[in-house]
Amino acid sequence: MPPVNQAAWLKARNARPLVVGPAPYTAPGPGQIVVKNHAVAINPVDWCLQLLGQFVLTFIKYPMVPGGDLAGKVVEVGKGVEGFHVGDRVMALGCSAAPDLAASHTAAQAEGAFQLYTVVRPLLAARIPAWMAYTDACVLPLTLATAAYGLFHPGFLALDLPTVPARPVSSTKKVLVTGGASSVGCNGIQLATQAGYQVVTTASPKHFAYVKALGAAAVFDYRSKTLQDDLVQALAGGEVVGALAVGDGSVELCMNVLGRLPGSRRFVALAGAAMVPPKVASITGRASFIASTLWQGVRTSMAGRSTGVEAKFVDTKDLLQDDCVVGRDVFGRFLPAALAAQQYVTAPRTRVAGHGLEALQAAMDLQRNGVSAEKVVVTL
Repeated sequence: MPPVNQAAWLKARNARPLVVGPAPYTAPGPGQIVVKNHAVAINPVDWCLQLLGQFVLTFIKYPMVPGGDLAGKVVEVGKGVEGFHVGDRVMALGCSAAPDLAASHTAAQAEGAFQLYTVVRPLLAARIPAWMAYTDACVLPLTLATAAYGLFHPGFLALDLPTVPARPVSSTKKVLVTGGASSVGCNGIQLATQAGYQVVTTASPKHFAYVKALGAAAVFDYRSKTLQDDLVQALAGGEVVGALAVGDGSVELCMNVLGRLPGSRRFVALAGAAMVPPKVASITGRASFIASTLWQGVRTSMAGRSTGVEAKFVDTKDLLQDDCVVGRDVFGRFLPAALAAQQYVTAPRTRVAGHGLEALQAAMDLQRNGVSAEKVVVTL
């Protein structure tokens, strides 16, 4: 008898709350593993999908099982899988909204994180140490993958890869990472620092000590009237390899800063989109979202022409390919060893918001209302 599975279903766009009910237990196919989830984390994309659904991802089908970040124990291993065994403790990225699953509704449902058992692609899974709590491990997958893609993918900043032990931090090579206390920013700081780069970042003053503990060489108040000048001064005198822009409006800041630094690499990896308005589910809300997104594009284009800096959205379009640097080198080679050595820490901090699939809707609402230097987590 297969295990009994349940899921938190999204029945339609803007359907609230998520409906907890039976779900098929899907055995792993070749090259797949099944994870019994012990904790899942909430990302903005989760509630955005609930509000917008096919409005932004036209290929998704309902009902769907949302969710990306998960941590748990491997219970089945498919044919041809190497490096994972039944009983392994792992963190992983569920892929129910992946474009390559558009043709198979049941396969897409099986890969969502918001259920008891998830089919996982080993490429985006990593073993975690026995001492690490699932609630801590589950905060990493999506935002770590996003930061790694922007920093190391050859189509973006293409930085040197992190190592264990970490590379010595260069006295000259510098990278700008905005939004240092955000989920993507926390991972961007650690990844870049452990790859040997000096990281200059931005954050609220209450988080200065936290981002410095993650490895940032310098941090500045993102609300400061002198922020652009401060960043230019901090980055000057070195080889600036580009910027990872995290947070609303940060892409223009990064472009303006790089444009003022002679000899810098004039490239910004944009790891975020326009802020989603609270009433985006309404017709007027969707219109506002479209308008703000288009206006952001216009402003970015104008900044690019005036500064000579290129900005490119981190689209992760080949994230699921075997030769993608994120899965092969970061999840596969670096992360398990870095976690085991306590070189890489789970960040941001965990905020457990409840237990059970029934707690997921409230957790999504909590994340939507705003958290700071925290990742909302639900235990299962």
